[in-house]
Amino acid sequence: MNLATLKRRPFVIAAVAMVLTLVAVVVAFNFIGDEKKIERRIERLHALDDPRFHQELGVLLGPPFVAGNRARVLKNGDEIFPAMLAAIRGATTTITFETYIYWSGDIGREFTQALADRARAGVKVHVLLDWVGSAKMDDTLLDAMKSAGVQIYKFHPPHWSQLGRLNNRTHRKLLVVDGRIGFTGGVGIAPLWTGKAQDPEHWRDTHFQVEGPVVAQMQAVFLDNWIKVSGEVLHGPTYFPQLAAVGSSLAQMFSSSPSGGSESMQLMYLLAITAASHSIDLSAAYFVPDELSSNALVAAMKRGVKLRIVVPGPHIDSDIVRSASRARWGPLLAAGALIAEYQPTMYHCKVMVVDGLLVSVGSTNFDNRSFRLNDEATLNILDAEFAAQQTRIFDDDLRLSRTVSLAEWRQRPWREQLAERFASLIGSQL
Repeated sequence: MNLATLKRRPFVIAAVAMVLTLVAVVVAFNFIGDEKKIERRIERLHALDDPRFHQELGVLLGPPFVAGNRARVLKNGDEIFPAMLAAIRGATTTITFETYIYWSGDIGREFTQALADRARAGVKVHVLLDWVGSAKMDDTLLDAMKSAGVQIYKFHPPHWSQLGRLNNRTHRKLLVVDGRIGFTGGVGIAPLWTGKAQDPEHWRDTHFQVEGPVVAQMQAVFLDNWIKVSGEVLHGPTYFPQLAAVGSSLAQMFSSSPSGGSESMQLMYLLAITAASHSIDLSAAYFVPDELSSNALVAAMKRGVKLRIVVPGPHIDSDIVRSASRARWGPLLAAGALIAEYQPTMYHCKVMVVDGLLVSVGSTNFDNRSFRLNDEATLNILDAEFAAQQTRIFDDDLRLSRTVSLAEWRQRPWREQLAERFASLIGSQL
């Protein structure tokens, strides 16, 4: 080492220290966050079938429940994609589309073609893609839409001015056509969601098609992030037409974001769990409850609520999430919860049915990432007949799942327990 190198060494060390400090600050901003978390158990004041429950839910979460809606459940790609594409191809004025996953492949090309065709026909088409979730999307698909007149933005692409928000993704799945027909649920635009969940290469998922006054709330949720990325306010009757009653369901569409109410999602779950009197059926693609949520579920079971949870089994896209999930089952199983792992393929559903009355569906997972880190959107529907249909679907999924007993959970291999301990160390990011 020569003299010049020795003289430069303190400056090199200082530069490295500065870089490491910057990285640490970025990590802190992304992983820790600056908002207070809900820390105390929520007191049970109303039963779920008490009108004061949905009135309070509307006040706390933002938009109120509105009457006159109709929802249609769509199972798996063979039902979901044809319905979405038919709506897009029938659009006459506007299309707004926000999604986390959009990959290349046949279904991606089909959506690109449909959206581009409507843009060329004069329909105003707005597409918002998450930068991370659309990483596997070929640029030719983007170019085809842009050249046809589709307005496209990506949410939080890497930039030096936004380093503190790299861990905040839009996980929302929203499609609104002509301001009158809305779609939401768990599906992404990728080959994995095609088919009918017939094998491990085709996932099990659920989406809802919605009509009625609540579609205006869905449009408003899209607009929330559209303004953030474009600075443009979409308004007027082409985006927000007068919507007459078309059904008998009460419904509410609300959202959460670290930049404005990151606790809304967990608050909704906690209020619904606390209000439950009879049953909770939870279809959870990623189930990593924190202590507060777990305690709320245990408290519900202690007052007689029957809790059933279906989660992914051997086919899952994240082994570390499965480990973190299984690490937290002990108190729930001990309190009497039925937890079952779906066997045929990846289980990507995100549906909760409470007391045979409330149905909740959307992009939200039962984990910290959805509760505090991502931008999410959830549709709540109050309708006993619709809830009964969702319960039957849950029962069908349960029959294809393997129940895990408390005894089996306690006797799991030490290697599995070690993996769970490691996964739990980063549970706040899952």
